[in-house]
Amino acid sequence: MVFGLFSKEKALQKTIDKATNKLSQQPDRFAALERLKEDGSDEALVGLCKRFSITSMKGVEDEQEKHWVADTLVEKGDRALTALVRYMKNAEQLAFPLRVLERIASRDQVIQIADELFAGETPGYVRMPDKRIDLLRWFAEWKPATDDELVTRLTPYVTDFDENVRFAAIDGMAPRAPEKIAPPLIAALLRPEEESGRIKRAIVEVLESHKVPLGDQASKVQAVLTGPLGDDFKVDGGLLKKR
Repeated sequence: MVFGLFSKEKALQKTIDKATNKLSQQPDRFAALERLKEDGSDEALVGLCKRFSITSMKGVEDEQEKHWVADTLVEKGDRALTALVRYMKNAEQLAFPLRVLERIASRDQVIQIADELFAGETPGYVRMPDKRIDLLRWFAEWKPATDDELVTRLTPYVTDFDENVRFAAIDGMAPRAPEKIAPPLIAALLRPEEESGRIKRAIVEVLESHKVPLGDQASKVQAVLTGPLGDDFKVDGGLLKKR
């Protein structure tokens, strides 16, 4: 009995290996994906998710397979949610699985799972920031999120170690209510540790386009407008304006 179970697990692992071999011919890889779909167990569905983590040699085929996997997981509905969450906790990229999540989970489930993912991405140095950036960009585009929900979750990342993470957080806040985004963005602009001209310009452009009142921080913001940034922007009447 134990031997039979071990044999079944070994066969499943071989199928997962074939489904995630980027050097395989597409018919062979796709046949393995079909077998995982038919199996339908948690382990098989996690194996399906692992197809998101590889990039095969032909771009068109790669996209087709990933979209097929996404649609297959959506067809499984709640049955796929446990496997999807298991996969995401250790995945290096989240773009595709997050799209699946929003299609199969309720609003409350999405918030809960997103918060678990955010908790695993504490702001600070990380060797591979792709997962963090995928999460920020997706949550910023997730339409059910309120301004408060979004700003609360993105604010810690406007001071992240990685410049691209900071940019993703700022960009994600940009379309939201001025009174909500003003405090974290002004604070990020004024912090002494921020040396990136790209980040400072991104923040200034958001504050200027939204006509965000600078309040008692106006003089401090003016002091930050040096070099090319000062050539393009000024503080006038408590607002940032283009010169």
